[in-house]
Amino acid sequence: MSTKSHSLLDRTFFVSLVLKGLDGVLELLAGVALLFISPDKIAAVTRALTLHELHEDPHDPIANALVRYTSSLSVSATLFGAIYLLAHGVVKVILVLAVLRGKLWAYPWLIGFLVAFIGYQAYELVVHFSWGLAALTAFDIFIVVLTVREYRLHRRAAAEVAQAREA
Repeated sequence: MSTKSHSLLDRTFFVSLVLKGLDGVLELLAGVALLFISPDKIAAVTRALTLHELHEDPHDPIANALVRYTSSLSVSATLFGAIYLLAHGVVKVILVLAVLRGKLWAYPWLIGFLVAFIGYQAYELVVHFSWGLAALTAFDIFIVVLTVREYRLHRRAAAEVAQAREA
């Protein structure tokens, strides 16, 4: 493999990790918001945000689905969502930061974490297909492939350093 493509893969890995880390930060913010915003308030905000669209097209499937979904939210559903988002966001941010800092232990954890969620997302795709979830799953698979590659490179480099010290 040429140095140029190696460098492109390294940059791609870095950018992908940063995006995954930002996704984790957004999950943390959304989880905190769900802890403090009542289901009624979420439904009211959704109705306000979709009012113009539904006025133009009363049969808009996305706007109607959002209004229907948020109107049926319960306190337990929002609490579950908050806990899920907070846990997922914390783990993602910690692992991404550790990998970006070159901590070898974090690579297998990140791979395992993403593979577990890819499995869950695959199940959700079978039950309730959405293009957004399909794209997220493809992105997660891409990150796993790049993380495995980087992990192998870092392990190989660590082994070479250890051998050089022994010699």
